[in-house]
Amino acid sequence: MSKSTSQAAPELKRSLKARHLTMIALGGSIGTGLFLASGGAIATAGPGGALLAYSAVGIMVYFLMTSLGELATYMPESGSFSTYASRFVDPSLGFALGWNFWYNWAITIAAELSAATLIIKYWFPDTNSFIWSFLFLAIIFLLNALSVKGYGESEYWFALIKIAVVIVFLIVGVLMIFGILGGKSPGFSNFTMDGGPFHGGFLTILGVFMAAGFSFQGTELIGVAAGESENPRENVPRAIRQIFWRILIFYILAIFVIAMLIPYTNPNLVRGGLEDIAISPFTIIFENAGLAFAAAVMNAVILTSVLSAGNSGMYASTRVLWVLAKEGKAPKFLGKLNRNGVPINALLMTTAVGMLAFLASFFGDGVVYTWLLNASGMSGFIAWVGIAISHYRFRRAFKAQGRSLDELPYRAKWFPFGPIFAFIVCMIVILGQNYQAFLGDTIDWNGVLISYIGLPLFIIVWLGYKFIKKTKVIPLHECKLDPPTK
Repeated sequence: MSKSTSQAAPELKRSLKARHLTMIALGGSIGTGLFLASGGAIATAGPGGALLAYSAVGIMVYFLMTSLGELATYMPESGSFSTYASRFVDPSLGFALGWNFWYNWAITIAAELSAATLIIKYWFPDTNSFIWSFLFLAIIFLLNALSVKGYGESEYWFALIKIAVVIVFLIVGVLMIFGILGGKSPGFSNFTMDGGPFHGGFLTILGVFMAAGFSFQGTELIGVAAGESENPRENVPRAIRQIFWRILIFYILAIFVIAMLIPYTNPNLVRGGLEDIAISPFTIIFENAGLAFAAAVMNAVILTSVLSAGNSGMYASTRVLWVLAKEGKAPKFLGKLNRNGVPINALLMTTAVGMLAFLASFFGDGVVYTWLLNASGMSGFIAWVGIAISHYRFRRAFKAQGRSLDELPYRAKWFPFGPIFAFIVCMIVILGQNYQAFLGDTIDWNGVLISYIGLPLFIIVWLGYKFIKKTKVIPLHECKLDPPTK
């Protein structure tokens, strides 16, 4: 064997199968947003308002994922958002989107680990948070350090547990609606009470609209996973096509069942949170159906969801950081791969940020969890805006360079409406993040700072790189449209 062959640089392994991508796409969108926050949405805007908000955001996410699907199928890259923006818009935007995405998910790891310590105290109320944070972080690190297949398999089973619970919940809920389980059928009484299904007016629905956006964050991880997919040209479109129906079944139908069975005036819907899994709408309905140990089961499922989110965050942020290093937009040492094709230095750096979760043991779990969540709140929507802009520019460049759409293995429908609609909706969510802070007699500047800090930070990074590197928007006829050769 020649020296050049024996010392060939290790590469990312294309080990993710179709079933892995399918579960990553689905698992990213099912979590505490559905199991916990859905009850608060119904309590805030009424059953009709919650369904309207989640349906609108679900449609937006569908268009966004078809845009990402077209890009990721034609050009499967682990850098995803960063790489596409650098190629089709401006390298400075790619730089800012890459670091924004890494920061968002690295902080999410810490936030999810803090959440896990809250959940585990359902069983072990007097134990030290540090111990649980360290244990969960070690598990997530090892799953990612072994190989990409380790991440794919763990996400597959995490997602399968969540799907099974939602399916059982829907079956039980439908049986209760028809009066077969849990006593007399409530009919549509919860939709007609106190003046109808909508409650609180337009601004209230807008608030739920934003909360719904947070619930769907994570679906974009399929764009990063495409770079290590076994056969992205077949597997990515298959996963994307199923997203719409999953959103419809798992979110819209679940919220409909909750709204049918629990009055939106029920105070437990507002109070549901990580500190009290017993009043999750899922737990309430399971208990009303006569299922024993419902709270313990839901606690375990929500713990699985939180660890799944942390696991995905570790994977995605590590890959994006590795690509940034490979493109010269991050320190070179972060571009190292081990023999299993894992970006080990990027993984170690991301894990170090995840150790922020350990602060929970010193400053109080709930406070730190909220602080970490606020710190990364807007970053996911900024990434979504980047996807919409990149796809719009990609298609225009494709046309400008005389390329045929028949070359695309997967074509997003409804172009250009899809990316434009997604862009507008995301901008509404970003700018209206904390509109309540401006409605009082005086502006709540502390609330404004907490809610909007991510936006000026992103703009500073974007324009700072643009100024230093003197980058410009790439003309459409100069955009690099050639997909990877391998």
